[in-house]
Amino acid sequence: MKVTVTGSLGNISRVLIEKLVAAKHEVAVVSSDPARAETIQQLGAVPMIGSVEDYGFIKKAFEGSEAAYLMIPPSFQATDLKQYIKRVGEQYARALAETGVRYAVNLSSIGAHLETGLGPTGSNFYVEQQLNKLKEVHVLHLRPGMFLTNFYGAIPMMKHQNILGNNFGGFVRLPLTHPKDIAEAAFKALDERFITGKQIQYIVSDEKNGFEIAQLLGQAVGKPDVQWVAFPDAQLLGALMENGFSEQMASVYMVEIGIALRDGSFMEDYNKNKELSVSGTSLNDFAKEFAMAYQFSN
Repeated sequence: MKVTVTGSLGNISRVLIEKLVAAKHEVAVVSSDPARAETIQQLGAVPMIGSVEDYGFIKKAFEGSEAAYLMIPPSFQATDLKQYIKRVGEQYARALAETGVRYAVNLSSIGAHLETGLGPTGSNFYVEQQLNKLKEVHVLHLRPGMFLTNFYGAIPMMKHQNILGNNFGGFVRLPLTHPKDIAEAAFKALDERFITGKQIQYIVSDEKNGFEIAQLLGQAVGKPDVQWVAFPDAQLLGALMENGFSEQMASVYMVEIGIALRDGSFMEDYNKNKELSVSGTSLNDFAKEFAMAYQFSN
């Protein structure tokens, strides 16, 4: 079977590509970076180099494929990230319909049950709805939680200030997901083609609050006294921008998600439908990876 994979060589897509190729599928990989073409070929896949905002290119990338993995890559140039997500999602849906792709796995997120959800969740709701309108395409929406690998970005704060934190208190519970578990769920769905109609699957490997996260990761690196700190929204936004994030990226993907975790909206549908979830890498499992990264960081 031919499968088109979007997301270039990201944490999820690369693992998915390797699994699909190993299972003898023909894989076309969408990437905006020409420098990635050689690596994609070395993985045994066909590089498709172009922009996800170019409809003609996306349609060409989907042509001849029976299935597709849909991921909307973050844009550091977009002046309105939420509209960018909606626009690319519309183009994916149109291209699927016009090229005859029969199966699609869509990377969405927890919180996508809300039409006006904070962060990217409202836009993900919109994309899910566009895909759900496709009568001839079987679609599985994957809704992961917070990526465990995002904690790598907090290593300097832990190492030099002995703290971890975000814009929510330590008692707030987080749904945690490892990218490799998303790749495994996507691979299983595409390889077995068990998708019928329109389905939702939550990918949550663990649930922990901020205090528990600080304690477990601190212990893993030999710093059991690491404290969880709740930062004001403005302070978190400023710190993220000082570290290279655009205001849009920091606001949409970090600050607003923290607000949604604080008010409970992010988790409400997941909490009602945990039976739709698949598990995987726990925080304890990830702590071993985190300790290795911590050891080799500056």
